[in-house]
Amino acid sequence: MTKEEALKVEHVSFRYEKENVLEDVTFSVPKGAFLGLVGPNGSGKSTLLKCILGLLKPQQGNIFLFGTPISEFKEWHRVGFVSQKANSFNTGFPATVEEVVASGLTAKLGLFRFFTRKEKDAVKEAIEAVGMTKFQKQNIGELSGGQQQRVFIARAIVSKPELLILDEPTVGVDVHHVQNFYNMLEELNRHLGITLVLVTHDVGTITEKVTHVACLNKHLYFHGKAAEFAELQADDLSAFYGHHLHVLSHQH
Repeated sequence: MTKEEALKVEHVSFRYEKENVLEDVTFSVPKGAFLGLVGPNGSGKSTLLKCILGLLKPQQGNIFLFGTPISEFKEWHRVGFVSQKANSFNTGFPATVEEVVASGLTAKLGLFRFFTRKEKDAVKEAIEAVGMTKFQKQNIGELSGGQQQRVFIARAIVSKPELLILDEPTVGVDVHHVQNFYNMLEELNRHLGITLVLVTHDVGTITEKVTHVACLNKHLYFHGKAAEFAELQADDLSAFYGHHLHVLSHQH
């Protein structure tokens, strides 16, 4: 693995008991890239994320983060993760947007440390980066699903990770705000230089926002630049997914 790669997955296979979920998956993500990971339900995307985050250990293959084998990787502050939280968040949770975002610094600084001006500024910058400044004093339970997801992304980026992994972040986001949400991710990638790995079912958005695509259905069927993925025919995509697929664009 080169120093220019944020993530490398090398011949990874995983199975639950007798069921193969991932079979000989290999791909890499260059630093500064925006990778869209797509595939049908049950294709192994969530299992792959758990392997990348060190929560599961593959039966075969290796995973490297910034050139270091995951078994030896200790610098987890360099990696941020956002799950499908908004869809199941407890709306009665008594915390403001500022407090939720600031909690993203506790792993790095310790639970009971007082924040300095530098750390308070980092919280403000993270909130501003996701477009939530005017809501920073508001209780997070009063926000919409999409706004909550923006807050969770701010929490993930407040410690300035180099790699941000997002697992279906638009679950619970109103369809009318999905495009703005993807625009925000594009801004984080282009202007803050964060390497992004986005797991999504939204194939249409993939070719408009990301730089690279990986198409997974147990095997890796495609890995390359977004422009190459956009040139694939509908029949090719349907073969990947195992059923007919109609790609929609969000551009108006």
